[in-house]
Amino acid sequence: MLKNLSHTEENYLKAIFSLSNKSETAVSTNELAEKIVAKPSSVTDMVQKLAEKKLVDYKKYQGVYLTSNGRKTAVSIIRNHRLWEVFLVEKLDFKWDEVHDFAEQLEHIKSDTLIERLDAFLNFPTHDPHGDPIPDKNGNIAQNLREPLSNINIGSTCTLVGVNDSSSKFLKFLDKSKIKLGSTIKVLHKEEFDNSMHIQVDKNKLSISHQITKNLLVKII
Repeated sequence: MLKNLSHTEENYLKAIFSLSNKSETAVSTNELAEKIVAKPSSVTDMVQKLAEKKLVDYKKYQGVYLTSNGRKTAVSIIRNHRLWEVFLVEKLDFKWDEVHDFAEQLEHIKSDTLIERLDAFLNFPTHDPHGDPIPDKNGNIAQNLREPLSNINIGSTCTLVGVNDSSSKFLKFLDKSKIKLGSTIKVLHKEEFDNSMHIQVDKNKLSISHQITKNLLVKII
């Protein structure tokens, strides 16, 4: 992991990694601008800087790829972020909807020794509080076999293992609805009109929108 990168540069690498994981094609500057919430011209300037540091490959009109060094750096930042989230929830009693912004600040601390001791202190967790896998110290990321609840058929039962949306508003909604990681969910009915679902979560029954079902990641029991 390069030590001389700004927080902004590191955030760009994380964003490119996240977008590239969703598609095997190059990440367009427009996609990146939307995720970063920046002007396309600013994104192009930053991508060119990262290319000069050999962290990305960039060709105009063709998009952006992470180089091996770029990927290594991005994964290291993601590892830091997710370990800090575990620490904040398990050791400091923060709720899962409160930790993202704090972890965004802590992830930029550049100390391999600190992160390895943090990992050991937490007993080497494999997933963060939102169900996302934590890369190991070698940059390996376990593959999660999970799919959105929206794909699950009527009558099927599954377990909630992650979320696509880790925003505070969404996580607070889940808390209010008593939906948490490990919850058992049974699909009772799907509305043809809007693809909303009637589900049973543990012993509670409720209706949720298609937008919500797309952001709940589950494994079939």
